[in-house]
Amino acid sequence: MEIHFKVIGVLLILLSVVHVFFPRYFKWDLELKSLSLINRQLMTMHTFFIALAIFLMGLLCLTSSTELIETNLGNKISLGLGIFWSIRLFMQFFGYSTGLWKGKTFETIIHIIFSLFWAYLSIVFLATYFY
Repeated sequence: MEIHFKVIGVLLILLSVVHVFFPRYFKWDLELKSLSLINRQLMTMHTFFIALAIFLMGLLCLTSSTELIETNLGNKISLGLGIFWSIRLFMQFFGYSTGLWKGKTFETIIHIIFSLFWAYLSIVFLATYFY
Protein backbone atom coordinates (compact mmCIF):
# COMPACT_ATOMS: atom_id res chain seq x y z
CA MET A 1 0.00 0.00 0.00
CA GLU A 2 2.89 2.32 0.72
CA ILE A 3 3.90 2.42 -2.95
CA HIS A 4 0.42 3.70 -3.80
CA PHE A 5 0.88 6.60 -1.39
CA LYS A 6 4.23 7.45 -2.98
CA VAL A 7 2.71 7.36 -6.47
CA ILE A 8 -0.23 9.47 -5.30
CA GLY A 9 2.17 11.93 -3.69
CA VAL A 10 4.09 12.45 -6.91
CA LEU A 11 0.91 12.71 -9.00
CA LEU A 12 -0.71 15.21 -6.64
CA ILE A 13 2.40 17.39 -6.63
CA LEU A 14 2.42 17.31 -10.44
CA LEU A 15 -1.27 18.19 -10.49
CA SER A 16 -0.64 21.15 -8.20
CA VAL A 17 2.10 22.43 -10.53
CA VAL A 18 -0.23 22.16 -13.54
CA HIS A 19 -2.47 24.75 -11.86
CA VAL A 20 0.19 27.36 -12.64
CA PHE A 21 -0.73 27.03 -16.31
CA PHE A 22 -4.51 27.30 -15.88
CA PRO A 23 -4.79 31.07 -16.37
CA ARG A 24 -2.94 30.97 -19.66
CA TYR A 25 -4.45 27.73 -20.98
CA PHE A 26 -8.01 28.80 -20.16
CA LYS A 27 -7.33 32.38 -21.36
CA TRP A 28 -8.46 33.93 -18.10
CA ASP A 29 -7.14 37.34 -19.13
CA LEU A 30 -9.87 37.39 -21.81
CA GLU A 31 -12.49 35.13 -20.26
CA LEU A 32 -12.59 36.86 -16.88
CA LYS A 33 -12.33 40.42 -18.18
CA SER A 34 -16.08 40.99 -17.86
CA LEU A 35 -16.10 39.93 -14.20
CA SER A 36 -15.80 42.37 -11.33
CA LEU A 37 -12.38 42.75 -9.72
CA ILE A 38 -13.43 40.70 -6.69
CA ASN A 39 -14.62 37.79 -8.85
CA ARG A 40 -11.44 37.81 -10.94
CA GLN A 41 -9.31 37.82 -7.83
CA LEU A 42 -11.44 35.09 -6.23
CA MET A 43 -10.70 32.85 -9.23
CA THR A 44 -6.97 33.52 -8.86
CA MET A 45 -6.89 33.11 -5.09
CA HIS A 46 -9.03 29.97 -5.06
CA THR A 47 -6.91 28.41 -7.77
CA PHE A 48 -3.76 29.20 -5.79
CA PHE A 49 -5.13 27.71 -2.57
CA ILE A 50 -6.51 24.62 -4.33
CA ALA A 51 -3.07 24.08 -5.86
CA LEU A 52 -1.43 24.61 -2.45
CA ALA A 53 -3.79 22.13 -0.75
CA ILE A 54 -3.17 19.54 -3.46
CA PHE A 55 0.59 20.09 -3.18
CA LEU A 56 0.43 19.61 0.60
CA MET A 57 -1.66 16.44 0.23
CA GLY A 58 0.97 15.12 -2.16
CA LEU A 59 3.78 16.07 0.20
CA LEU A 60 1.97 14.36 3.08
CA CYS A 61 1.61 11.17 1.04
CA LEU A 62 5.28 11.23 0.04
CA THR A 63 6.70 11.96 3.47
CA SER A 64 4.25 10.24 5.80
CA SER A 65 2.87 7.22 3.96
CA THR A 66 3.77 4.85 6.79
CA GLU A 67 1.98 7.01 9.36
CA LEU A 68 -1.08 7.39 7.12
CA ILE A 69 -1.30 3.61 6.79
CA GLU A 70 -0.32 2.38 10.26
CA THR A 71 -1.62 4.91 12.81
CA ASN A 72 -5.15 5.73 13.97
CA LEU A 73 -4.69 9.41 13.15
CA GLY A 74 -3.25 8.51 9.75
CA ASN A 75 -6.23 6.26 9.05
CA LYS A 76 -8.62 9.09 9.96
CA ILE A 77 -6.73 11.46 7.66
CA SER A 78 -6.94 8.81 4.94
CA LEU A 79 -10.68 8.55 5.50
CA GLY A 80 -11.01 12.32 5.12
CA LEU A 81 -8.94 12.28 1.94
CA GLY A 82 -10.96 9.34 0.64
CA ILE A 83 -14.21 11.23 1.21
CA PHE A 84 -12.75 14.36 -0.39
CA TRP A 85 -11.61 12.54 -3.55
CA SER A 86 -14.81 10.49 -3.74
CA ILE A 87 -16.81 13.71 -3.79
CA ARG A 88 -14.45 15.01 -6.47
CA LEU A 89 -15.08 11.85 -8.49
CA PHE A 90 -18.84 12.34 -8.11
CA MET A 91 -18.50 15.95 -9.28
CA GLN A 92 -16.56 14.79 -12.35
CA PHE A 93 -19.82 13.25 -13.58
CA PHE A 94 -22.50 15.42 -12.02
CA GLY A 95 -20.86 18.82 -11.52
CA TYR A 96 -19.70 19.43 -15.09
CA SER A 97 -21.79 19.43 -18.24
CA THR A 98 -21.10 16.54 -20.60
CA GLY A 99 -21.04 19.21 -23.33
CA LEU A 100 -17.57 20.14 -22.12
CA TRP A 101 -16.08 16.83 -23.26
CA LYS A 102 -18.60 14.70 -25.17
CA GLY A 103 -17.70 14.39 -28.85
CA LYS A 104 -14.32 16.06 -28.31
CA THR A 105 -11.42 13.64 -28.49
CA PHE A 106 -8.86 15.48 -26.33
CA GLU A 107 -11.40 16.56 -23.71
CA THR A 108 -12.89 13.05 -23.54
CA ILE A 109 -9.44 11.54 -22.97
CA ILE A 110 -8.76 14.08 -20.19
CA HIS A 111 -12.19 13.35 -18.68
CA ILE A 112 -11.46 9.60 -18.63
CA ILE A 113 -7.93 10.03 -17.25
CA PHE A 114 -9.09 12.27 -14.41
CA SER A 115 -12.10 10.06 -13.66
CA LEU A 116 -9.72 7.11 -13.27
CA PHE A 117 -7.33 9.24 -11.20
CA TRP A 118 -10.08 10.42 -8.80
CA ALA A 119 -11.27 6.80 -8.52
CA TYR A 120 -7.73 5.60 -7.78
CA LEU A 121 -7.28 8.23 -5.05
CA SER A 122 -10.68 7.38 -3.54
CA ILE A 123 -10.02 3.65 -3.52
CA VAL A 124 -6.52 3.88 -2.02
CA PHE A 125 -7.50 6.30 0.75
CA LEU A 126 -10.76 4.55 1.64
CA ALA A 127 -9.13 1.11 1.50
CA THR A 128 -6.48 2.36 3.92
CA TYR A 129 -9.17 3.30 6.40
CA PHE A 130 -11.45 0.29 6.00
CA TYR A 131 -8.80 -2.49 5.80
